[in-house]
This record gives sequence, C-alpha cells and structure tokens, in this order.
Amino acid sequence: MSVNSNGLLYFEHLQPPPSDRKPTAQNEEAASDSSKERQEDLGLWKEKFGSFLDIKAHGPTSVGIDFSLHGYDHVYGIPQHAETLLLKNTSDGDAYRLYNLDIFGHKIHDKIGIYGSVPLLLAHKPNRTSGIFWLNSSETLVDISTKAVAEHTPSRSAAETAKQRAVPLTDVRWMSESGIIDVFLLMGPTAFDIFKQFAQLTGTQALPPLFSLGYHQCRWNYEDEQDVKAVDAGFDAHDIPYDVIWLDIEHTDGKRYFTWDKKKFQNPRKMQEHLRKKKRKLVVIVDPHIKIDPSYTLYAQAKEKGYFVKDRNGQDFEGICWPGSSCYPDFTNPEVRKWYADQFAFKTYKGSTNILFVWNDMNEPSVFKGAELTMQKDAVHYNNWEHREVHNLYGFYQQMATAEGLIRRSSGKERPFVLARSFFAGSQKYGAVWTGDNTAEWSYLKISIPMLLTINMAGISFCGADVGGFIGDPEPELLVRWYQAGAYQPFFRGHSNMESKRREPWLFGEKNTQIIRRAIRERYVLLPYLYTLFYRAHTAAEPVMRSLWIEFPGKMETFDVENEYMLGNALLVHPVTEKEAKTVTVLFPGSEEIWYDFRKFKRMEDAGTVKIPVTLENIPVFQRGGTVIPLKTSAGKSTEWMIDISYELHVALDAEACAIGELYVDDGHSFQYLHKKQFLYRKFTFHKNILSSSCIDESGQYHTTCVVERVIILGFGKQPTFVTASAKDGKKKDVVFTYDTKTFALMLENLALSVDADWEICIS
Repeated sequence: MSVNSNGLLYFEHLQPPPSDRKPTAQNEEAASDSSKERQEDLGLWKEKFGSFLDIKAHGPTSVGIDFSLHGYDHVYGIPQHAETLLLKNTSDGDAYRLYNLDIFGHKIHDKIGIYGSVPLLLAHKPNRTSGIFWLNSSETLVDISTKAVAEHTPSRSAAETAKQRAVPLTDVRWMSESGIIDVFLLMGPTAFDIFKQFAQLTGTQALPPLFSLGYHQCRWNYEDEQDVKAVDAGFDAHDIPYDVIWLDIEHTDGKRYFTWDKKKFQNPRKMQEHLRKKKRKLVVIVDPHIKIDPSYTLYAQAKEKGYFVKDRNGQDFEGICWPGSSCYPDFTNPEVRKWYADQFAFKTYKGSTNILFVWNDMNEPSVFKGAELTMQKDAVHYNNWEHREVHNLYGFYQQMATAEGLIRRSSGKERPFVLARSFFAGSQKYGAVWTGDNTAEWSYLKISIPMLLTINMAGISFCGADVGGFIGDPEPELLVRWYQAGAYQPFFRGHSNMESKRREPWLFGEKNTQIIRRAIRERYVLLPYLYTLFYRAHTAAEPVMRSLWIEFPGKMETFDVENEYMLGNALLVHPVTEKEAKTVTVLFPGSEEIWYDFRKFKRMEDAGTVKIPVTLENIPVFQRGGTVIPLKTSAGKSTEWMIDISYELHVALDAEACAIGELYVDDGHSFQYLHKKQFLYRKFTFHKNILSSSCIDESGQYHTTCVVERVIILGFGKQPTFVTASAKDGKKKDVVFTYDTKTFALMLENLALSVDADWEICIS
C-alpha cells in the first residue's frame, strides 16, 4: 500500500472571508477581474442548493488523499449503498458517497449514500487483506480506479531478458468536505485480523439480549391496544414463534415521543403486562425530532436548557418532520446525551416498563423540506462545530444516548436493545441497524444480501432488512422467500408501510402460513448457534454473516459471490431471490471441503458450482464438514419459553473424520456475564470416534439444568457396534443409536448429558 502516490493529498488553508481581505500590491492587479473572483468565491464561502443557501463560516475546508493498493483488484466495504458486494470502478461515473440521508424507496445500484456510513474500505487478494479507515464524519466521496500495470522482473543474467507481467493496481481517493486527515491503515494480514484491528479502534458488537435474536413483528402502525393483543394472539393461534411486537409513530400523542395516544393506548402498562405474561416484549419508536410545543415537557426542558442544534444565526434550528415544526437535540453534547438518557427512566417515561425497548428512526437526521431532506450544513452544534463536520455522527450519538438510557433505567443491570436507522463506525457498540425503507420487489430481496454482508464487514454484525419489503405489497411467493432468507440473517423483522396491506404471516393461505411457520421455527431452533456467533462477534470481532471470501480467502472464485454467504464458519446459506425458481446455482467453495444438506444430513457429492433443485418449501442451507452446530430440539412460543428446552448437536465430519464447535450460554438478558462471570463457554470436539465436551473459559460459571439430548453425526462411515457415554465422574452408560445407511448419519438419542459438565461419547 502506498500513500499519496498520485499526489492527491489536499487540505485547504484557513483563510479570511473575501470581504476581510486587505488589499496588497498583488491583489490590486487581480481586483480588476473582481467579478471572476466573486464568482469563484461564491461556491467556496456560500453555496446555493435549490432555494437553500449554505453559508460556509470558515470558507473552504475540504481534505483528501489517495492510496494505491498494489496487487489488489477486489475492494469492499464503505456501507451504506444499495450496491454490489464488490466495489465498482468509479473512473467513468459517480464516486461512492458517504452522507447519511433519508431516501424513501431508494434506487438499486446507485452510489448515493443512504441511511448510514462507515468509512472503512477492505482490499483483498489471495494472500493478504488490507484496510483503510478514513475517520471523518463530514460528507465524503470515495473514488476507485482499478487497472492493470506492468511489473518488471529484472533479468538474473546477461543472457536473460527482463520479464514483464501485468499486475492489478487499485487507486482509492478519499475526499471529505471538512475535518482533518485522520486515517488508519489496517495491515491484516487476514480479514479476521482486520476485524480485530478495526474493533480496537471502534469497539465490538454489543452482546444482544437473546429475545432480540428472535422474530420481530412490526408495522406502520399497529392501531391500538386491541390490535396489539389480536396480532399477539394470532401468532399463538397459528403456532408461530415471535418475541417482539413494535409500535410506530402513531402510538404517541401527536408524534410527541415518550408519550401515548390517550384514546388508542389508554393503559400501556396493562398492555405490556399482558405481553410479559406471554414472555414477549414491546419496542416503541423514539425519533430525534421534538415537536415545537411549549406545553410538551420534553420540548420545554430542552428549549430552556439550550439543548437544541442552532441555526447559523444562533436561534434553535427548526425543521419539519412527522409532528410538523420540530427542533433537534444536539446529541454531540455529552450533557444533552445524559439528559436524553434520563428520559427513559421509568418514573419519567410514563407507561413504560422493563419489557419496553426502543427504535430510533429518522436520525440521519431527516428534515422534510430541508436540503436533500436533511439538516442544513451550516447549522451549529456544541462547541461551535458546524453540522457539516459531524453530520454522519448524528444518528450514532442518538443511539448511544438511547442505549445508555435503557441501561441506566435498570441501574446498569440489563442489556439494552436499540435499533437505529442511521449509523457510523462504532454503532455496533449500541445495538442493531437495518437497511431502511426498501421496496417489496425481488430486486430488493436480492440486493439486501450484499448490503448486509458489507455492513457486517464494517463491524456491525447486528443488521437486517425489512422482511417482505417496507414499501408496497409483496406477492406471497416473495414474502415466503424473504422470510426464508431473513431467518438466516442476524436481525429478523417483518415490517410494512402504512399504505401496504396487512401482512401478518398467516394472511396468505394455509400453505404459505405453513412454510413461513417452518422458516421462523428453523430460526428459533438455530438460536444457540446464532447466540454463540454473537458472543464471538462481541469478544473477538468476528462478523456473524460473512462473505465467502472471508472464510475462503485463497479461493478466487469466492471473491465476487454475493448471492450466498456463510453464517458463522459452519453454515452456507443460499437464499432464493428469483421468482418461480426451480433450481439455484450454488458454489461450494474449496475442493477439499465436505458439505452436507443441513436438513436431510446427506453429503453433497459434487464440489464447485452445482445446480440444486429448489421448491417453495425452503432455501438451500448446508453444513460445512469439520463443524459442530448446537441447536435446540424444538421451538417454543418465544425465546423465553425455550430456556429449558434441551439441546442437540449436529456434528459434520470433515475429510479427516474430525469436527469442532462451540456453545455459549448465559442468562440471555443481563450484564452478569460481564460483571459476575456468569456464563458457560463450551467446546465440542469429535476426534478418533470420540465426541467430547470441555470448557473453553474456566473463569465463567453458570448453572443450567439443560441437557444435550440428541447428537447427529453426519458422514459417519460405517454402522457402529456400540456407543457409550461417560460423564466426568466416570459413570458410563450405553447409548441408543440409529444409523441411516443412505445418508451415513448416525443419531444418538436420550443422552441427557449436562451442558455445564465435561463428558465424552465413544463410538466403536
């Protein structure tokens, strides 16, 4: 990697405004052409955008620099764009833009920035991964140019002529409207090293409460308490698991956040008690804009304390949003964040209980009738920073304050859950994000995969796309396919727009209800594996959802694959994103790898690119040989109903007949895993026909009555004669087993082996 190799290092010198400049002999001469100078100065000191005037108090302040990546022609990252996984050459078109904007029904294959920005770019070649983290929160453009250059190999002897070969070179130019040049070069050498290096700078993914990995049911809007109860009852009546029901802006009193519509939600505490008895949760929306209304306590307090963002004349900045005229808290000010966090206290937020969690929407910030539907760049923040300097951080700071508020209301005991639409590098520390207002079309299902993979690469594992598409009405087949994909993605929420028809999972006929039920149940059974992956993301910065090249860095054929992905290191998932598909083309990476059908346990005969037949029933999912996946033996009505359900292990053997996997368990909701080391972290190893359970982290202690009830060993070569299990105390027992000669799957049942103890199973 070389820096400034094209000489594009640039920063503006601070200069006085044109009106303050003293005449000198030199510029007396230039003054004769003063109209030209005025024209040039217009864009530098003030700029018109439609009817908006942006006054640049400090004049031009842009910075930029270029980097050359030698030997690389695959670059990734810099979310968020509705674009391909592999970043494109921009030399003949628009640069990638990082500028958080509320773009309703955004286009696909567009380099305009949408709701979030992480200025991290990764470059990969078979023997190395490198990264560039450009720490700047102002509007940023990234120009990418990939070309082949001649590399000369000097001759070793007089008789030999010098050789020349073409090698790739990627030039990346970063340009920001303001700020300083603050850039980190991440040297890898592996992708996993890059993730750790980036986490040292920005933090790791917060460990989510277990319920938030379940299924979320959302709509703009569930009308009233009766509607909430009816939808909740609908899930039980149709035997579909779910954990959280969501309330959008209509639940408030006139779009005043932290309040309730007195007619529709007369007794919010009673409604939450009803959900609590069902072991379920509620999420409500809390947007950043605050309605201008002197009788609204939140507004009155913030106004009195001077907590709002100011306009360039020192008055409170006013913009239009859902409530009409609104002001915007200045979340860049730590005092404002503390005040905002205090609003979530149970005594302050009337009608809230400890099963209520939060959704921060519109926090780019969205300003209707504003330039590009956002805040003026010359608005002024804490310590006199202009909005242009901190724009991409606004949502990050709201999510930080909200998460802090939820932690503080429980006196630091309970983990928060906060979903935010806008994000920046480090947002992973505060919760989850989603891809925003997508559309109910096949192309949006398809693009959601590279979008989520890119967000994962940038450190934010807890992300998802609105299942079914937010805008419009999905045909039943699309809805089914989206549920099947969402079930194997980190954040799993069905959501729809006010204009969309109702689309609870049972409204599309019995057959579709059955298929959606199966997809959601598969998700619930998989939660032990998913929760363990989130623990790895939290402690080791490993992304939950991974592009194939991250797991197979030496395999060139994986470098541009964006229609399938790895969930952790063990599952290969290939969502179906084409209408009426009868087959999909799956790439099984690595000729030395063994893959098994995750549901049928059968080993896949072919390696490389394979056509796989599909039906509407499910999407192709494969387990990688050499891995052990922990699952629950059945799904419950919600995650909390499943605490005591026993485990089963799927042990998929590699070419050496070995496998290894992990299980992380804690109480699923508190910080006791951190403060009191109350957790279990177990390792399962299969080697020389012995499956053993051992402890990875001795510092963790957590008692659970849960047992491993069943083990399925995939790719077991021959029928065993007998199987015995022995616990640490030396007690042995014979194990009931069945062997399938068609699939070579060995099933061991009625094991009742403690999850929190060492044991081994011997097969002979």
